[in-house]
Amino acid sequence: MSDTLEGIVADLPDSVYHAHPALSSTGARRLLDSPAKYRYQLDHPEPHKESFSLGTAVHTKVLGVGANVITYPEEHLTPSGAVSTKAATVVWAEEKRAEGFVIIGTAQAAQVDGMAEAVLANPEARQVLETIGGREVSLFTEIDGVPMRARFDIYEGTRAGDLKSARDASPKGFNTAVGRYGYHIQDRWYSEAHTAVTGTELESFKFIVVESTAPYLVGVYDLDFMWEDLAKERTAKARDLYRRCTETNTWPGYQTATLTPPTWAVYDNEEEEIQL
Repeated sequence: MSDTLEGIVADLPDSVYHAHPALSSTGARRLLDSPAKYRYQLDHPEPHKESFSLGTAVHTKVLGVGANVITYPEEHLTPSGAVSTKAATVVWAEEKRAEGFVIIGTAQAAQVDGMAEAVLANPEARQVLETIGGREVSLFTEIDGVPMRARFDIYEGTRAGDLKSARDASPKGFNTAVGRYGYHIQDRWYSEAHTAVTGTELESFKFIVVESTAPYLVGVYDLDFMWEDLAKERTAKARDLYRRCTETNTWPGYQTATLTPPTWAVYDNEEEEIQL
């Protein structure tokens, strides 16, 4: 693993990218939540979570690159097709994961096939995939004195995209997910990295979102200027936090604050009063 990677790097193994010390979009979002959580995660990296296996498998199936995904062989399945709980199956799975494989069951494999087929059948998603050639392209740069990294699912020239699986890929559903998971920060982080490396702005950044249940509906979205303005403030704050915490080796948790009710709570209260 090298911490001297610079600029645009293609064909970089997942393990090398994620082990690089530069601050990622995920790390920036965790810093904004709590520097203490960021530091803990850095010192105690988590193994691949089973809950992420489906999304990882879809990513590999659609993009043709990524993790090595395998299914449980028949000898490790019950007559009904479920994964066996026998010790031999547990040992086999642990060995395969240690070798870098992501394992899914037969039901999940069918689900992955359905999701991938839905993405490729969607005209807008297919256009993004067919007109932007790069896959899993990594960028390494420095902004505001902070080393940064970004890894595009889809990237070439001044256009980029990201593939996500979701329970709800509708415009309303994904817009909610943008705020909940900080996808606007990811969008801005990647765009800033691109600009720092190339000196040009991204012309487009498309989110291809596919639902994880049949009929596997697909949405293709970009984010407007209001999301961009919010994200611009957040990415700058994340870099400032990183710089100050690193310089002082102090990683604070939650701060004391006076809480204001969220908008939904105010509206709920008003509706209850009208009903009375």
